[in-house]
Amino acid sequence: MRKLRFYQVGVVLLALLAGCSQLETDLDVQHRGGKNPGKFTNPLTLNIGDGELAETCADPVVLRGQTQGDRYWYLYCTTDPLNDSDRAENGDFNFNLIPTFRSLDLVNWDYQGNAFSERPEWVADDAGIWAPEVVYFNDRYHLYYTAPNTDAGGSAIGVATSSSPTGPWTDSGGPVVAPRQDPNSDPNNPGYFWTFDAEVIEAQGEHYLYYGSYYGGVFVRELSEDGLESLPDTETQVTIANRYEGAQIIERRGYYYLLASATNCCNGPLTGYSVFAGRSRSPTGPFVDKEGVSLLAGRVGGTPVISMNGNRWMGPGHNDTVRDFDGQDWLVYHAVDRGDPYFASAVGFTKRPVLLDPLEWVDGWPSVRAGRWASDDPQPAPAAQPGQRSRYEADPPRRDRTGKRLLTDSFGGDTLDDSWSWVREPAADSYGVADGTFTFETQAADLFVDSNNASVLTRDLPRGDLVIQTRVKLDVPAEGCCQNFVQAGLVVYGDDDNFIKLTHVSIFETRQTEFAKELSPVPEGFPRYGNTVVGPPSEWTDLRVVRRAERGQEYYTPYTRQDGGEWVRGGTYTHALGEDARLGLVSMGGSGFTTTFEYVRVSRLKAGDKLW
Repeated sequence: MRKLRFYQVGVVLLALLAGCSQLETDLDVQHRGGKNPGKFTNPLTLNIGDGELAETCADPVVLRGQTQGDRYWYLYCTTDPLNDSDRAENGDFNFNLIPTFRSLDLVNWDYQGNAFSERPEWVADDAGIWAPEVVYFNDRYHLYYTAPNTDAGGSAIGVATSSSPTGPWTDSGGPVVAPRQDPNSDPNNPGYFWTFDAEVIEAQGEHYLYYGSYYGGVFVRELSEDGLESLPDTETQVTIANRYEGAQIIERRGYYYLLASATNCCNGPLTGYSVFAGRSRSPTGPFVDKEGVSLLAGRVGGTPVISMNGNRWMGPGHNDTVRDFDGQDWLVYHAVDRGDPYFASAVGFTKRPVLLDPLEWVDGWPSVRAGRWASDDPQPAPAAQPGQRSRYEADPPRRDRTGKRLLTDSFGGDTLDDSWSWVREPAADSYGVADGTFTFETQAADLFVDSNNASVLTRDLPRGDLVIQTRVKLDVPAEGCCQNFVQAGLVVYGDDDNFIKLTHVSIFETRQTEFAKELSPVPEGFPRYGNTVVGPPSEWTDLRVVRRAERGQEYYTPYTRQDGGEWVRGGTYTHALGEDARLGLVSMGGSGFTTTFEYVRVSRLKAGDKLW
């Protein structure tokens, strides 16, 4: 069990021995009517005084007070304004250096000030202080943080210590992990790997520090006994570059689970950030997903823990985990409200409020609300104090299933069926039908915002709730860099600027399955394209999009399946493509490769719970 983030047996016993009757009286007042918690609704309530609330808490981390008599939980957030009105006299936003809150119930939080009043001397003057990680050992609280830019150049991990969870904090005076130069970059203009997002655990008698992000990947090192230095010669890479960041480790039943976030954290109402997991018997990996695919593989592994489900919460990610006093695990994470995505008068500056939901273990793998993911209605609150019992009970959703087959094309004969038609027909020698497959050479063209020169092979879709499916082979190499952004798959096509897309895509060192949404028109400054990712591809990959419609809104949910594997569900995007939307096939993003489609099927959606 994770020693520094989950409550400790010793702390529980001390709390129970320190006057149980008075503790229960205090809790009765705190919870207004009983020691057991009631309900809450996301986002969490962050009180900052005078009736105002903090509206953002990105990269949240939570721990319970570790000293005798401290009944509080503590929440730390990345550097940001607290809300729309948090501005200086000149109208510019205030950027609070690690806002800190405390709570008795894990739901209602009170602002305790900021961890830092100014940046440590070795951190660049204009740098934020990002992604806090607070742990307790050696009778001290250790606050690890990301310095996205340093006086020496590049990003680094720093640490400050205190005897109190609210400070004052004393910085160590230098980086725990120094900036790391990319050896393949230009020596005259060096690039630095992203040394972001610290995570610290104690395992096997050692303290381990995880760090890294897309540029370079995620790594782990052992820490010195005092936790103020890392040991470079112990460094081990645990994820491939250009897929994950925001690593967190949970130890459970002999496994170390690595939870990490993928795609863009901060794309306003189209944010597709999501959390994935791999596990290992060792804290240094290798970590593999439920399908046995490594997080270091080119066709990169990762089992979804949380993504979008169709309600207002977009891009759930960069999480922490706590265990309550009833033994229930909870995921603390940030997300984006698609109805209120930006700070006032600052389109593009994404707010990320903090959310809380139960973390279930399904067949040995973590899944928020057993697969329902982010909640947006009242939920039973955690058992945040000794003696409490949470009323939460898992309610896993029914799986989507296919019903009556409405159309099938197995590409018999030697020509396309007349039901197909082209948007921008390609050269006749670049595609063809033979041996029960449709082949289509990849094009140096795209379907992205205003770059709309790719060919799309389309046909009518039936009306109603559907399961749209194809099987595709894209012959980019399984490993290596860089066929950016060669891709192939299916599209639910309204027009060039309004579509849903699910493709096998090559992104730098990785091969991933991308699920994307594009729309137009949008308000000025808003994004038109957003994406998330699903399960790992293989030589042959099955792609499936489920379409539901309700009350004038369409919900699109992707599934991917490796050859011989199980279906993996990804995050849901909403759209309004209408009844004239068509099924489309694409093979684009760069020339030199060939896509093979084995079939196309459309079926009635037979069953499955809506998740929003």
